[in-house]
Amino acid sequence: MIIDDYNKLQAKENNNNIAIDFDGVIHSNSKGFFDGSIYDDPVPGSVEAIKELSKKYNVIIFTCKARGDRPLVDGRSGAHLIQEWLRKHGLLKYIADITCEKPRAKFYIDDKAIAFNSWNSCMEDIKKRS
Repeated sequence: MIIDDYNKLQAKENNNNIAIDFDGVIHSNSKGFFDGSIYDDPVPGSVEAIKELSKKYNVIIFTCKARGDRPLVDGRSGAHLIQEWLRKHGLLKYIADITCEKPRAKFYIDDKAIAFNSWNSCMEDIKKRS
């Protein structure tokens, strides 16, 4: 791929994708990893938000739960468990992809994120959360 083609692809994906973390953002995840299953209901407002966002963006779930080194649960991968959960809650048709890699996106929504304004403010946020 030549640089111009890559830049066009990158610009398109940067403007058309929104990346959302799964646990703690879509799935309540009240017990943490627990037994590896997806046991909770959706975070309040997440179903409506995903439906609304999907009208303008390709909604991509990016999550450590989809990593290949994660233990299987009843023979199913984390990505498979997420697909089942999304289907159960009527959300699968609004999701463009599920990945453990950071996708190109216009926005990232993550409960563990620290918005970058400056290194000083980042370090202050880290100290407050530690």
